[in-house]
Amino acid sequence: MTEPRATCHTARALLLVLPALLAPTWTCADVIGSVNSVRSGSCDGRHVPAAPLRANARLDEAAHRLSQGKELRVALQLAGYHAVSSFAVSISNVPESGDMQRTLAQQFCSQVSNPALREIGTWRSGSQVWIALAEPFAPPAPRDQAAVSRRVVALTNEARAHARRCGASAYTAAAPLALEDTLSRVARDYAHDMARFAYMDHTGRDGSSPAERITRSGYRWSQVGENLASGVMSAEDVVAGWLASPEHCANLMDPRYREAGVGFAVNAHDERGVYWAMEFGTRR
Repeated sequence: MTEPRATCHTARALLLVLPALLAPTWTCADVIGSVNSVRSGSCDGRHVPAAPLRANARLDEAAHRLSQGKELRVALQLAGYHAVSSFAVSISNVPESGDMQRTLAQQFCSQVSNPALREIGTWRSGSQVWIALAEPFAPPAPRDQAAVSRRVVALTNEARAHARRCGASAYTAAAPLALEDTLSRVARDYAHDMARFAYMDHTGRDGSSPAERITRSGYRWSQVGENLASGVMSAEDVVAGWLASPEHCANLMDPRYREAGVGFAVNAHDERGVYWAMEFGTRR
């Protein structure tokens, strides 16, 4: 007998053909409900509630591949699902009610509660369940380049408006940065180069430094700097990541900078997916 796929639609279809005693009484909704119940509360007193997960058919297929012994990375590839981050778990001896909330809360709280994970797929065989959770690859649209760049600078200026610590260094509030066209062009060009050739480094493929790339653009500067990131899907997440890194945070908060440019580029065939560059400068 083939394994019943853990989708509600398939489960109902099977019940029309097979005697009820051959199929578990719980459905995919029970599994997803258990996971979302864990996400809706603070299961260990530390994790804040996270948004409910959405069911995804490709993740169902990935969970099926997991049940066949595939590694998660391979299972996602075979299912055609591009994940930014992911987590999988197999649980045995699931009760007929399908209630796994206690097991998930006790053993997998931090993973299940991860707010970055937004979609879920499941597969069941008898009393064993495979669950695949993922952060979907949802990059910003290239046509939104200007709006996203403005948003990054706006979020940076919100951060600069308040004193903060970047690692061991303390920074007072700094004047806002102005979005500058030449720096934005340098950032876009470099982000596209990184995305095209799937690398991330302040040293370009031609051996250039950030200062050299900015100089070549015609921007006459007295101070320059650069932040890079990859694998991040939104302006909010990229700025939050930079603020959490002492070196990147220092660039965001440096009062010597007056202008900035931002660019991103997408490579859907690369594991990182999205590459970001932010160039800082002060004119001479």
